[in-house]
Amino acid sequence: MPRIVMKFGGTSVADLERIRHVASLVEAEAKAGNEVAVVVSAMSGETNRLVGLVDALDADLAPDGKRRDSAIEDEYDSIVASGEQVTSGLLAIALRRRGLRARSWLGWQIPLRTDMAHSKARIAEIESSAIGPSLKEGNVAVVAGFQGVNERGRISTLGRGGSDTSAVAIAVALKADRCDIYTDVDGIYTTDPRIEEDARRLNRIAFEEMLELASLGAKVLQTRSVELAMNNNLPIRVLTSMREVGEDNPGTLVCHEDETMEERVVSGVAYSRDEAQITLLRLADRPGMVAKVCKAMSDANVIVDMIVQGISRSDNAANLTFTVGKRDLDKALAALNASKETIGFEKIKSDSDVTKVSVVGIGMRSHTGVAQTMFEALAERNINVEVIATSEIKISVLIDAEYTELAVRALHSAFGLENA
Repeated sequence: MPRIVMKFGGTSVADLERIRHVASLVEAEAKAGNEVAVVVSAMSGETNRLVGLVDALDADLAPDGKRRDSAIEDEYDSIVASGEQVTSGLLAIALRRRGLRARSWLGWQIPLRTDMAHSKARIAEIESSAIGPSLKEGNVAVVAGFQGVNERGRISTLGRGGSDTSAVAIAVALKADRCDIYTDVDGIYTTDPRIEEDARRLNRIAFEEMLELASLGAKVLQTRSVELAMNNNLPIRVLTSMREVGEDNPGTLVCHEDETMEERVVSGVAYSRDEAQITLLRLADRPGMVAKVCKAMSDANVIVDMIVQGISRSDNAANLTFTVGKRDLDKALAALNASKETIGFEKIKSDSDVTKVSVVGIGMRSHTGVAQTMFEALAERNINVEVIATSEIKISVLIDAEYTELAVRALHSAFGLENA
């Protein structure tokens, strides 16, 4: 009997009417003879509401006059994970009302074990000894996504988009035939349709391309979920939950490169506004200095992305520019200032009004001229490039945020993606 995992995001379970609709989609798969596990997110807006409650209390001062952010991380997870608990229970009830045997499962009941990193935990292992037999007995498992349990028995959460990772990890543990990710869009597009009206839905996309697009700002799938699926050769289908049972809903299949069967040089254009640029002026130009900068960022738990080093006007000095997440900018600047003497630089400049725009495609491995096409398209629109980063299947540039939409449309047209 085929075994599938269905995952529904927050907009798909936004209210009771949407939950009833999701129940109809699950019922159709169960009645088609599949063993079904469902992973759900919190209802739309609920996680933000819960985070807001935590932030309101976190703004209070401790008796010593300081904020103690790290002191509340475990309780933060306990609070924000409750949104998925509510959704899983409601969907289980809706399924029972349709005559299906269903029960809800929380992360600690499976159990889905994680490391100790609260609010952004990574999955260590999943035990399927309970949920697997339950599926074989004809029960629909409704799993609260986004959460697990750490080695101390405390609730942990997987970070934003963590329900995608939960779904793929559970599908791998259950040896499912596929994992269906239901969203409010009907698949993976060549770029954001809100910016480019000629964006096209892709029938298939390679894991590597999807991994790059997800890491570069495309928000349809969470990066870790794609990586996990790729490493375990688990097909993912992205489709919409907004259509009725029986309606055409092909979505986009995310699979290995040799299964894509499409000859595209570039598959998509992605962008990320969650970027901030930091420049260290007159950094000592000698071996090991960049390593010291990266160590300061690592110690502050800040991820460094794009890096470029240029020669300063002064001898034996360099200017180092790199990017971090916009939310990490203040933390990064504080860590750099605290390490100023150790690193050895004269001044820091920062800019959070920037955007990273990228083109991605496995065809770039075997085709020349992609960079030329990209930079010519940007130059024709007088868009200045501040930082460049490349890999085998992507080229990313950092530009002024003012030109984000213009750049996306220009690149989408330059690579003929309207005909993808």
